[in-house]
Amino acid sequence: MADSLKPPYLKKVEKRGDHQVCIVDGAYIRGHIDEEFTNFGQHYRYPYIPENELWIDREDDNDEREFFIEHLLLEHDLMAKGASYGEALTRADLLERKERRRAGDILKVTHKGKDLPDAKKVHERLWKKLENGVSIWIVNGRLVRSVFDIDFTAGGHEHVYEFVPEGEVWIDDDIEEKERGFVLLHELHERNRMAKGMPYSKAHAESSRIEFRCRHHPDELHDALTAEGWA
Repeated sequence: MADSLKPPYLKKVEKRGDHQVCIVDGAYIRGHIDEEFTNFGQHYRYPYIPENELWIDREDDNDEREFFIEHLLLEHDLMAKGASYGEALTRADLLERKERRRAGDILKVTHKGKDLPDAKKVHERLWKKLENGVSIWIVNGRLVRSVFDIDFTAGGHEHVYEFVPEGEVWIDDDIEEKERGFVLLHELHERNRMAKGMPYSKAHAESSRIEFRCRHHPDELHDALTAEGWA
């Protein structure tokens, strides 16, 4: 079945009422359609998604799919009835957070869920330590979303997320190997600009433009990373 599907579709996994749940190639979407596509989406947030489809980026373990489906169903329903995206997102996040708590994720990084989570417990492996002292960590994205920020996507650093330790850049382990360099470029460029006082909105927009260019001109990626301190 997958062979007959066209990009960005990878497979159609199940039906939820009138909605078809589709696993999609997020890297393809971010490189060809929308560089701001995140872990999942529905029509009223991303108009290019058909109204009766729920899109979920492929995951290594598919271990967050149920969380994402419940979130999308509520978000879609609320926006179809006229709610703003902000209102729908807030309510869907609350529902998703309840499901994550029920799954017991918070207990994995705290003492019986009663203290602040330990950032080190989401580290999967050190990718590289740069000459300027910054450590690039591959992190458990599911745990980050469950205990720190439910909207964490792709990567981050301490100038955006207070829970990321100083001198660290985090890359979600669900980001495919072929896409990690582009995400890393975005995070390093954004971090370097914010460290010099640039506001997040401007730094993010600038980083997105550079990331998008390199996705279309991958031969420029190494030089762009080098310019941001990768060595």
